[in-house]
This record gives sequence, structure tokens and C-alpha cells, in this order.
Amino acid sequence: AAATAAWAWAPRPEAAGRTRIAVVQPGVIDGVKGPERRLAREEELTRTLAGRDLDLVVWGESSVGFDLADRPDVARRIAALSREVGADILVNVDARRSDRPGIYKSSVLVGPDGPTGDRYDKMRLVPFGEYIPARSLLGWATSVGKAAGEDRRRGDRRVVMDVGRDLRIGPLVCFESAFPDMSRRLTRDGAQVLLAQSATSSFQHSWAPPQHASLAAVRAAESGRPMVHATLTGVSAVYGPDGSRVGSWLGTSASAAAVYDVPLATGTTAYVRWGDWPVHGALLVLVALCAVEGARALRRPAPGLLGPPVRTVHGSPVRPGR
Repeated sequence: AAATAAWAWAPRPEAAGRTRIAVVQPGVIDGVKGPERRLAREEELTRTLAGRDLDLVVWGESSVGFDLADRPDVARRIAALSREVGADILVNVDARRSDRPGIYKSSVLVGPDGPTGDRYDKMRLVPFGEYIPARSLLGWATSVGKAAGEDRRRGDRRVVMDVGRDLRIGPLVCFESAFPDMSRRLTRDGAQVLLAQSATSSFQHSWAPPQHASLAAVRAAESGRPMVHATLTGVSAVYGPDGSRVGSWLGTSASAAAVYDVPLATGTTAYVRWGDWPVHGALLVLVALCAVEGARALRRPAPGLLGPPVRTVHGSPVRPGR
């Protein structure tokens, strides 16, 4: 009854217009020249979006295998695409940085004039995928799986980007869509749309791609903000502020570009306002219960402290030894 009453009075977001976002999914592309071929396919698909009145185009995780500062020719190609479709393009760069040591996975916004300067470096990396914990001891894991031969570096801050026609987006990268606190903080920072750029091709013929895409529905319902889950090889999906699906999925067999009319919302949800209070409340209840039971155990006399047991014979008490 208390939970029902709380839900009835909980704050809810309100509808606030729509935005048009396109997802580009190139599909499975293997081989030594995979990064070049993938980029070419993404360019080809993005060109089909010209004239669609878009606010943003989203590519998947590791969609660009070159640092844009080191490859200005690639940056110019993507900027030309932005001019052609009339919208900014959010790419994901998986490459060694030129301005700092190491390899990062970064969401980079590219506009008509090139990279805008908005960049988000992935903060929560996949253990035994993007880095090896205690690599000096467990480095052998790279020989039996698909773990990265070199640890990716972590970012240190979340980023909200301004794109399109007064639209603010909060990017996440793949694994990070599993963490509700990250989408909550982006929402509190002012993000109107949450985005996850993902790649799950290692699990292409399993339940993992649709299961991963479904996490975006939970994040959307928690935060009261729509969420776009854009992948390289499927499943790509979009969800409204209430967690309901917008349009159709791009499955693991698709190599396509799709446009979504994404509903926006203002206001807040109970989760965004108060956070993980059900979990914290449940832990407090458990701590209180343990404390009460512990206190009762301390007050209860231990067996054997009340003397030997007494038995009766024909109604008269008889103590042992008599």
C-alpha cells in the first residue's frame, strides 16, 4: 500500500516536443582493412539521410578507427557528410590519442566545420574486454579470448553536448548503459536525450545484442528521458521517456540507416530526484533487523547458566543425583 501510494504521488516528466535522430548501423565488417571498409559503409549509409530534416546522426561504438587529429582527411570527410545531411554527426573513435598517451574510446561530435570540440572519453571499461585487471598476472587471458592486447584508458568526466536545434545529449559508451547512476547524473546535468554507442559483435549470434538493447528501455524509464542505443552490428533501438519502443529495431542482420521521431520530456522522475533510495532503504532495514536480533541474542541467557535440568517423578521435582 505504501509503495502504491508513493508511486501515485511520484513526480513524472511531461511531454515536450520531438527531435529527429538517425542511427547508422554498418553491419558486420571483418578483415585487415575493416576500419577503412567500415568507415566507407558508414559514409554510404549516411548520405542516404540527406533531406530528412535531422537534428543528429549517431554512429556506433568504434565506428572510426583513426584519431581525427592525426587524420584530418577523415575529419574533413565526416564534416562534409554533416553538411550534406544538415545535421551534426556523433561518431565514436577507438584509437590512440595524439594529445595524450594511450588508446581511448571517445564519443566525438562532428559538425559542418569539423570536430566541434565536444568529446566524451569512456569512463567504465569492460574488464577482460577493454582492459585486463592485474595484467602482469592475468595477461594470459588475451590468448584465450578477445580481450584487448593493450588496456584502454579511462575518461574522468561526464559530458553533455549541445547539438542541432537547441538539443542537449548525454553520451554513454556500450557497457556504461548498464549503470543507472550514469544516466541519472547526465539527466541531472541537463541532457534531453541519452545516447549509448555500442558494439556487441563478439556475441553476434546470441541473446546478448537484444538484451543489451533492452537496457536502454530501463534507463529511459528511470530517467524520464528518451534513449538511443546505436550499434555497429545490431541490435540498435530507440526508446521514449517512458521506456516504450520508438519505431523498429535494427537487428543483427541489418546494414542500414534509420530515422526516428524521438519524443522529448521535461521534469523529473523519483529516481532522478532521489536516486537509489529503495536499495539504500532495504539495506537500512536489514541492518536494523540484524541489530535487533543481535541485541536479543545478547540479552538471552546462554544454555547451562540456569543450573541442571529438573525432572519430575509422580509430580514431585527430583534433581539429578537424588
